Amino acid sequence: MPRYKLTIEYDGAPFCGWQLQDNLLSVQGALETAVEAMCGESVRVHGAGRTDAGVHALGQVAHCDITKPFAADRLRDGLNAHLRPHPIAVREAEIVPETFEARFSATRRHYLYRIRNTRANLALDIGRVWRVPRRLDAAAMHEAAQRLIGKHDFTTFRDTECQAKSPEKTLDQLDVTREGDAINIVTSARSFLHSQVRSMVGSLVWVGEGRWSTDDLAAALAARDRAACGPVAPPEGLYLVRVEY
Repeated sequence: MPRYKLTIEYDGAPFCGWQLQDNLLSVQGALETAVEAMCGESVRVHGAGRTDAGVHALGQVAHCDITKPFAADRLRDGLNAHLRPHPIAVREAEIVPETFEARFSATRRHYLYRIRNTRANLALDIGRVWRVPRRLDAAAMHEAAQRLIGKHDFTTFRDTECQAKSPEKTLDQLDVTREGDAINIVTSARSFLHSQVRSMVGSLVWVGEGRWSTDDLAAALAARDRAACGPVAPPEGLYLVRVEY
């Protein structure tokens, strides 16, 4: 039975998140419905990460097993036809070995968080970024972010409903850059805890606003206490950019 790897982008706004939920529209559910409509089979589509409601993806990866063989390009085009009008696009489909697992074979995940640091209301970026009106010091945010690099207990930045077995993660990258009124936060790791990226971003915004110092952020990490976390950034600014294998 062929196994297919799918590279997918989507606008997370209409969805309850990646994962199937009863009576709610999910990205996983929309993809499984499209596969069934095209192939006549009810199959499970496994994703590399369970993005939350409102979170977007430029390079989510999934895999599924389909009894009937398809040329990869035909599968891609057929799924895209059946996915309309959902804001989901299968960018690429390819046949992979049956040992490939979208989630467990991944070696690194890359996320982008977008902030528009402007007092003006948003127009084209509504639902795509977090608008922060108070001036942010991006250099201070970047300096503080480096205190989170490496292997740590990230309990402070972990959602209380996180199901990961351990709060320890190794953060490989957390960079903050500014271009005009756009602030981009890029982060990568083998895996992340539930809400870890949005929790780190919200705390970094407090640094950028001058509420916290670099040492305050480090102290929050060391506290290993969810109550020590700053605000959790809203989901609409977060993008799953790429998954490495």
